Amino acid sequence: MATNKSQSMTYSLDIEKIRRDFPILRREISDGKPLVYLDNAATSQTPVQVIADITRFYRDHNANIHRGVHTLSIEATELHESARRKIARFFNAPTSDECIFTSGTTESINLVAHAWGRQHLKKGDRVVITEIEHHSNIVPWQILRDEVGIELKYIPMLSDGTLDMDYASDLITTNTKLVAVTAMSNALGNITEISAVVDLAKKAGALVLLDGAQSAPHLKTDIQQLDIDFFACSAHKMLGPTGIGLLWAKMEHLTTMKPLMGGGDMILTVSMENSTWADIPAKFEAGTPNIAGAIGFGAACDYLTNVGMENIRNHEMQITQYAIDKLQRIERVRIFGPLDSKKRGGVISFNIEGIHPHDVGQVLDSDGIAIRTGHHCAQPIMSALNVPATARASFYLYNTEKEVDKLTEALNTVIEYFG
Repeated sequence: MATNKSQSMTYSLDIEKIRRDFPILRREISDGKPLVYLDNAATSQTPVQVIADITRFYRDHNANIHRGVHTLSIEATELHESARRKIARFFNAPTSDECIFTSGTTESINLVAHAWGRQHLKKGDRVVITEIEHHSNIVPWQILRDEVGIELKYIPMLSDGTLDMDYASDLITTNTKLVAVTAMSNALGNITEISAVVDLAKKAGALVLLDGAQSAPHLKTDIQQLDIDFFACSAHKMLGPTGIGLLWAKMEHLTTMKPLMGGGDMILTVSMENSTWADIPAKFEAGTPNIAGAIGFGAACDYLTNVGMENIRNHEMQITQYAIDKLQRIERVRIFGPLDSKKRGGVISFNIEGIHPHDVGQVLDSDGIAIRTGHHCAQPIMSALNVPATARASFYLYNTEKEVDKLTEALNTVIEYFG
């Protein structure tokens, strides 16, 4: 947590050793200034161990999977399915068969909305989401509302960015069929009270979809303990490659869902009259998959397991609190969301009075510091805050106090520059 100036932070991780696993962190930006990467909520960096596994696949095993009897195809298939098993263990899924590879969280949520939603939702059925959702967990339900006629309701955000659970208890009624909620806000970093949401949903007989895009990289996630029905996340936010993600769903739901895409590898039989589907998970994975991406996803889970998710969480709480305390000392800086790092992930959204976030981001970039500016694909949050955009610094296991110091020093320079 916060410390006095005379004290140094005590981390449970060897940060310098970890940083050596990430070659990009040695880059220099803007006339030789070292890169300070604080945009991890958008995309994390990739360690050499993950890069090596992806490279090894293309160098030694590159072939299509599930189709060939030759050596390379058999090897590629085993690597792909081994990655699925690793990911299932990482999230404590009951079986890897329930783990569907997608292109990322966005596709995963769309798969539920269209493959499950069209099968099980009818006009007048209620889907409940929240005001703090990423657009990926808003737009698919709006499309379904317009096409099917479902009722779409929102749990509002309180002034500190947390959800209004009293309102939620009135909103989640017996005609609610699904509650779709983020585990952690990408714009504010707020951690959702998942157990409270699940309890309300279960009492109403509703299913729960958890958007874990932001929580999965930072918090230990036990799917069985959470008692949810659907879970979505993306590899590129948790040290893995882009273009690969996960949809986990209970087998009872996957069994009743129709495929979203048709084509090769998702069929059992095809005639000119009709087709039958392959077993799950192949039923939902049409065409040649992102084999290397899946292997990289599995390698990322291995890396995070070796570091320890509790260690990562402890480090992020400490560095986030350190950053909050330093930012609060800067005049004109407004921090959005709770000021206690126990209630948020490693994300801090802030604004400087009188200076547009985009201007802040550009000046910081000239100093080698990468942050995110804009609405963060969460425009309803910006509307609730009555701001057009925010600046967002987001931390991960390889970020340091010194990088926070560079951020705050640069923000003082921004204020001096713009006056």
